[in-house]
Amino acid sequence: MTAMMRLAAAVAVIFTLSVTAAFAQGTPPDYEEWQRVVSRAQEAIDNNRASEAAMDALRLQLDVWRDSFGAESGKRRVSVDTLNAQLTSLGPVPEGGEPDDVAQERDLLQKRLAMERAPSVRADLAQAEASELIRSIDVLMRDRQADLLLSPGPWPLNPAIWGDAWTDVMRSFRFIGLELVTSWVHETRSNDLGQSLPLSIMYLAIGGLLLVRGSRWVRASLQRMLAARDVISARRWVMMFVVSFGQVVLPMLGVFALTKAFYATDLPGLRGDIVLSNLPLLTFQILVAKWLGERIFSRHEDPLLMVMLSPAEKLQGRRALSALGIFLAANTLAAELARYDNWQVGTQAVVFFVLAVLGAICLAVLGQLISRHGQFMASPDETQSTTVGLIVVFLARFMLAAAAISIVLGVFGLTRAGGFLAFSTCKTVLLIGFLLVVQRLIQKIFAALAGYDDDKSSLAAVLVGVALVVAALPVLALFWGVRVVDLQEIGSKLADGLRIGDMTLSPRTVLVFFLVYFVGHGLTRLAQSMMRDSILPKTKLDPGGQNAVVVGAGYVGIFLAALIAMNVAGLDLGNVALFAGALSVGIGFGLQTIVSNFVSGIILLIERPISEGDWVEVGGQMGYVRDISVRATRIETFDRTDVVVPNSDFISGSVTNYTRGNTVGRVIVPVGVAYGSDTRRVEQVLREIAEAHPMVLANPPPGIVFQGFGADSLDFEIRAILRDVNWVLSVKSDMNHEIARRFVEEGFEIPFAQRDLWLRNPEVLPGAGNFAGSSRHNFTKETVMSEKKDPSSGESAHNLDQSDFEGETGDDY
Repeated sequence: MTAMMRLAAAVAVIFTLSVTAAFAQGTPPDYEEWQRVVSRAQEAIDNNRASEAAMDALRLQLDVWRDSFGAESGKRRVSVDTLNAQLTSLGPVPEGGEPDDVAQERDLLQKRLAMERAPSVRADLAQAEASELIRSIDVLMRDRQADLLLSPGPWPLNPAIWGDAWTDVMRSFRFIGLELVTSWVHETRSNDLGQSLPLSIMYLAIGGLLLVRGSRWVRASLQRMLAARDVISARRWVMMFVVSFGQVVLPMLGVFALTKAFYATDLPGLRGDIVLSNLPLLTFQILVAKWLGERIFSRHEDPLLMVMLSPAEKLQGRRALSALGIFLAANTLAAELARYDNWQVGTQAVVFFVLAVLGAICLAVLGQLISRHGQFMASPDETQSTTVGLIVVFLARFMLAAAAISIVLGVFGLTRAGGFLAFSTCKTVLLIGFLLVVQRLIQKIFAALAGYDDDKSSLAAVLVGVALVVAALPVLALFWGVRVVDLQEIGSKLADGLRIGDMTLSPRTVLVFFLVYFVGHGLTRLAQSMMRDSILPKTKLDPGGQNAVVVGAGYVGIFLAALIAMNVAGLDLGNVALFAGALSVGIGFGLQTIVSNFVSGIILLIERPISEGDWVEVGGQMGYVRDISVRATRIETFDRTDVVVPNSDFISGSVTNYTRGNTVGRVIVPVGVAYGSDTRRVEQVLREIAEAHPMVLANPPPGIVFQGFGADSLDFEIRAILRDVNWVLSVKSDMNHEIARRFVEEGFEIPFAQRDLWLRNPEVLPGAGNFAGSSRHNFTKETVMSEKKDPSSGESAHNLDQSDFEGETGDDY
């Protein structure tokens, strides 16, 4: 939390220096003053004696100078680029020379270019020098931080230093009391206390009331909200969560009121000012830890987070988190007092070791509880843990390891390293718990906005949660020792962007590109909607053509939106062309099929050999075209299944389109009659049947074809043109029904295939004696059964029984 306050202070200083530099941008940098700054910076780096605050101030000053040099170089670079463009437009000098006026213009441009390049080069060199000095200061400060953590101190378990440590700590608190008494005597003698006493009493009363009663008011409100409904909706859940945060807000307001009351009396001294200035931060650490304990290890049946622990274990978790907040606040206060009162090294070793051990114990308890909860987060088959369960178990093990290592480091004299590890882990645990609670709140908020009460995470809630985690990364880095200036340096590099050749990708460039592109994309979709609903229906284009126009306009609009976005964002289209050329090589090797289908889809949309609703046959698949996309076409077959056909099959293969342009098509109905039938009468009957069907066109008239003499019948065909070929199966069925009816009336026989069975050696069959003298017989069931042989006779003839004749419809076999 102290790091956060330092971050805010640094931002304020940078803002002030930036404003000052902004007013000075109209004039070039003072390089003589810059050389004096360089001398001071080099001396401070070489001596390595300046304090951390002095080094930070020097670094901020160097950062402002670096920005001014960058602005100067950028300003000059514009002029240089302009002059280079003018020289490029003149082109190279011809071999035979050029006119005098052109030569004079070229010479003038070259001189101006040389004059503009000199300040730009000087600014670039100074900027590089400032960057190197800043890097040296950062390395120096990181080395100091590492030496401070890794330098061994007195052994904290040595009883000889305990007395001095107790004396130093008590002296600090005693000085706070003495400052308070001295200020009281001074204020009462000067009669200044009476003037500020009413205001102080008012602040004191408000602060005391909020501290004593604030949490109780919030708890009572939550109890009433819980008792009002059996089922808590998502909206009510969000309201309860907001109300629960009053357990932090109201006591914090009380602390601010108490601080205001004490400052109104002018009683606090220097050490009292240290305590009062840090009191809100200390209170916040304690209250947030307690609040997280109530939210994570909830005592209610409907917890905020599903922690699978017993009520006793949840109580242990709430107590451990509350104690963790207290020890974290005590460590923060001890660090401030040690810095101001200059505690002895032994005192610092003892105090920070004790606090680190207490914090490590709380970490160990929480780690055990979280590990027990992670073991329950198993997959349904209970054979392996889920991904979330593995993460939870890893976090628990990290907490246990950090607790153990911090105690070991303190025992061996590395009390600062042990305390840093223990309390950095404590802050990390609190931050992770806070993110989990806020993520659950985000889920409930989106659920309330969508109107449902379950806990399903929507995509928007997940994206907001990811953004929240990314935003928390700088805070996490501050917890683990990253300096504020390091974060500023990273932010500056991100703002400058990633340079690829002559193209720079910065967050601003990416943001502008996507903003313009999404606007263009939205306008394209709006234009497509207007064309589809209002413009194209009033034209003579068929639905397939209208769809092709809409899709083509969409591709053109998206392409133009991308080009405009790149132009507005400042991306060089030449570099994009180089990138596209490199990409085309990869396409040629690995994406041939995809590109082929894409190009085929564009050809289909332009030439339109098929349209939506056409009856087509391609690659052995027959059905209706339902959708034509860029990569593939969806065909609905007659059994109502969807077949996705790549577009390249329509371009490179044979395609039969039964309804292209119109729905007129032919039906062929084959039929056979028995030999001996009157073929002319059969032809006349079939013609009457064809002409009587309403779907058959009169022009051209239907035709009857006598195909030939088949193996079993005389073969005829009805060939008729239908007004709608989509009804071909229904027409064929209707004609077959009519053919069957008319043939019965006319006495025409529709033959079927017949076969004679010839036996090569019938004498081996049972009962063959009854049919001697002939090789062609009609066998009956009774005849064969009467000759059934006894299995015990030893003959090899086949034995037939009743089952051999089951399922037959006749008696002759």
